Amino acid sequence: MTSTASLTLHPDRLFPPEPGVRDVARRLYDAVRDLPIISPHGHVPPQWLAEDTPFGDPTSLLLSPDHYIFRLLHAEGVPLEAVGAGGSPLDEAGARRAWRLFCEHWRDFRGTPVRFWMESELVDIFGVTEVPSAESADRIYDQIAERLASPEFRPRALMDRFDIQFLATTDDPADDLRYHEQLASDPSFRHRVVPTFRPDRYLEPGRADFPELMAALGKAADTDTGDYAGYLAALANRRRYFKDHGAVSSDHSHTDVVTLHLDEAEAQRIYAAALRGEASEAETTAFRRHMLVEMARMATEDGLVMTLHPGVYRNHDTASTRRFGPDTGNDIPMSMEFTRGLQPLLDRFGDTEGFHLVLFTVDETVYSRELAPLAGWYPAVYVGVPWWFIDAPEAIRRFRGAVTETAGFYRTSGFIDDTRAFCSIPARHDMSRRLDSAYLAQLVAEHRLGEDEALETVVDLVTSIPKQVFKL
Repeated sequence: MTSTASLTLHPDRLFPPEPGVRDVARRLYDAVRDLPIISPHGHVPPQWLAEDTPFGDPTSLLLSPDHYIFRLLHAEGVPLEAVGAGGSPLDEAGARRAWRLFCEHWRDFRGTPVRFWMESELVDIFGVTEVPSAESADRIYDQIAERLASPEFRPRALMDRFDIQFLATTDDPADDLRYHEQLASDPSFRHRVVPTFRPDRYLEPGRADFPELMAALGKAADTDTGDYAGYLAALANRRRYFKDHGAVSSDHSHTDVVTLHLDEAEAQRIYAAALRGEASEAETTAFRRHMLVEMARMATEDGLVMTLHPGVYRNHDTASTRRFGPDTGNDIPMSMEFTRGLQPLLDRFGDTEGFHLVLFTVDETVYSRELAPLAGWYPAVYVGVPWWFIDAPEAIRRFRGAVTETAGFYRTSGFIDDTRAFCSIPARHDMSRRLDSAYLAQLVAEHRLGEDEALETVVDLVTSIPKQVFKL
């Protein structure tokens, strides 16, 4: 059924319904709503900002980079190729058809964070006042397309409008980082955009392409990776290269966070076997777990913050992955264990001055049982905020309740938007600021905090906490 209602944003969205608590939440939110955005982990291509190329159409900007949208559309039977999955470019007719499909399925996003973000984008950024539907789809498409044709909607202009003070991208260790160099050397660009060292596939010798990856790593580092010592030297070289280009962190996502320490001879033996394609699954798993400890060791030397976000069964739908590649939404969370798995790493480095380890999860059951107690003891450990699958209002509320009672606010990371969807960045940060304001308002209402303390905390969550955790 076509809706005749206007698309509007209620000023009290996500605030508590009880009037007195809501008033406190409003005052806290007013203090942070317009503060600059700090985004220490995300996936926006730096090329967009370096080249400042106009965005082509509403679909390629708002739909195609967003795997959250792909997930639900695919679940409703929409063919992925119809919405530009896998980076396949759509012509004008195809892009318009994809947008129509999205609008026709608008009801399927009710109650999801995607709905919250997309409403914010449509209204705040593009001035859309019609509710998406089959009937309104073309009008909305044309309105957004008209905006995108103007200079005010080019990537750099939107960066200014969104007031993104700091933005980290995610980059391959062999990347030459030329777009980051271009941005850093441009005096007209006033924002700080930095790379993030993402070495996952270079730490997994069970991959069929591991020898080719080692060759690429060696070439990038100008180092012989034919033996284990050269491999470590090449990784250290590329970490320094990234840090010299502004990087503040390394990012790691494996099936688990089990860590162990191999003696040098055993690590060399497995590495050599992997280069020959002769290492067993048990050996390559042990090597990968050993390399997480090595990454922590290097972090204590070069100062890069280490972030871990394990526990996702990637590319669960093999047929879709073969057709469209990774990052199209068919990743599924798994249960996780941190306490025993990280003990070898934390036993060596958990008390090391200057080492920062940020632990993310998509398994909510470990927040109060494992992550908060770890962050509540080890100086190195911080709890990453909800992200990917649980960056939703109810999950964020549960996170604050589960973690704060053991670790407080100041052992958490600050908000992480973790997105490829550039225009959703301000919407995601706004959601977080509203929810934190609401949570703190409840503490004030229960006389557990004074409003002055709540005000200081909500500002710190947006400013000093992410700066401190990520050493900005």
